[in-house]
Amino acid sequence: MKFDASEIAARQTELTARWHQVTPAAAGEGFFRLLEENHLRNFSLWHEEDVARRDDLGFERVYQAKRNIDRFNQERNNFAEEMDKAVVAALNPPQTGCPRNSETPGMMIDRLSILALKEFHMHEETVRPEASAAHKDKCAEKLARIRQQRADLTGCLAELLADVVAKRRTFSAYFQFKMYNDPALNPQLYRNAAQSGRA
Repeated sequence: MKFDASEIAARQTELTARWHQVTPAAAGEGFFRLLEENHLRNFSLWHEEDVARRDDLGFERVYQAKRNIDRFNQERNNFAEEMDKAVVAALNPPQTGCPRNSETPGMMIDRLSILALKEFHMHEETVRPEASAAHKDKCAEKLARIRQQRADLTGCLAELLADVVAKRRTFSAYFQFKMYNDPALNPQLYRNAAQSGRA
């Protein structure tokens, strides 16, 4: 399979715009299904982060938003790891004999996903009818920087993938091993479970 960094970034842009109009759902196939699932978690995470900062919804809704954020963040990392596994399976990067990249393709695609969301929402601020001209100008400056960051990162991803194919550079699929979500690894959870069991 050929991995095209520009196509990946374009898919994230298109999904971001579409999912603000319809109920978000991942519908791609193969690698693009993993990409869409990752982007869907970032999309959901973004909007729950907004909800969590409101102080007019009551404790329960904010509590639920925090729980959702925790779950979406875990799933987002899981799909980034799955993308890395898919790239490793397809490209078979060398394990020795060339420099090893510290950031993986999945990590870079995850960052591109977040930048696609930042670009969309910052653009919204540049055209918000009730916003002041000063606010719109400041957001337009930020938007230009976000677009440059996306372009730079897309280029970096393209270079990494080309180097992996040419055996000039490699990477390893890294795993987050998030401890706070695992009842067997989070002391607050396993100690509480043990105390409840003794009660």
